[in-house]
Amino acid sequence: MRSDCSDYLEYLSTVRRYSPRTCSIYAGVLDDFCSFSCSSEDDDVVSCMDVQTIRSYEVFLMEERGMNPRTVNLHLSVLSGFCRFLMKRGVMASNPVHLVKKPAVQKRLPEFFREDAMKEYFSSTSGVMEFGSMDAKRRRMIVSLLYNTGIRLSELLSLKRNSMDFHRRVLRVVGKGDKTREIPLLPSLCDEILLYLQSQDSLKCADTSDGSPLVQTSSGKALYPMFVERVIRKELGDVGGGIGGRKSPHVLRHTIATELLDHGTDLNSIKEMLGHSSLAATQVYTHNSIERLKKVYTNAHPRAKNGGKNGD
Repeated sequence: MRSDCSDYLEYLSTVRRYSPRTCSIYAGVLDDFCSFSCSSEDDDVVSCMDVQTIRSYEVFLMEERGMNPRTVNLHLSVLSGFCRFLMKRGVMASNPVHLVKKPAVQKRLPEFFREDAMKEYFSSTSGVMEFGSMDAKRRRMIVSLLYNTGIRLSELLSLKRNSMDFHRRVLRVVGKGDKTREIPLLPSLCDEILLYLQSQDSLKCADTSDGSPLVQTSSGKALYPMFVERVIRKELGDVGGGIGGRKSPHVLRHTIATELLDHGTDLNSIKEMLGHSSLAATQVYTHNSIERLKKVYTNAHPRAKNGGKNGD
């Protein structure tokens, strides 16, 4: 990879503290752009960073690669960040990406499981931690952690045994930008984690050191993204909730945030729990609650049943 691109990725990793997964995504975008815009490895990528080339790249992504607007905007965002980095170093005078019109993205409300559907899931698996197989216990533990704490997939993967403070009933989570936050845990979840750890520690391959992964694979290794994705599909594949797309770990984060808001939790508290850097990111969940209120109002209000006319 070209030196400017390598320097930028090093900056993201060491200064901005981006995760390896995020850096990998950025590297892929930069590599794609260089392959599109530069005729050879010797070409200077900076000379290719002009408005016309970036516009052509945008069209290429949409028409030739068939990417949706959201993914195209991700590519443009990465290129814009790269240009800002080059401007700070005095290599570029302006950011050409700002002059490229981004494709419109249809706003989507976060998808979530219905509260009664999640209650049914936990009720149907209530005996797993005591009587289930190790695989079943692991799957239930993953769902419980994601749902009850609202943590991101990357945060789940980084949890260590010493992330748990059983005395204070809190979970220490390292989020984006290496920012640490503490999430309060229900006594029932603490009990569930203890039961799981007892079973996990009984395995010969288990790593019981303080810095070992909190939830481990059957070989005592750290979880990885696809492992968790498969667990969610297996455990929640039949759980109702009106979800049209893929049932992913992130849907559980949306679910607990929506439930907390519906039960009167203030936005700032939800923001702190989720680790959002701004309140705007949390406010999206208010739209879910408003839409649900509209449906309830329409279905239940007496006037709604006769088209909104006053009944005599």
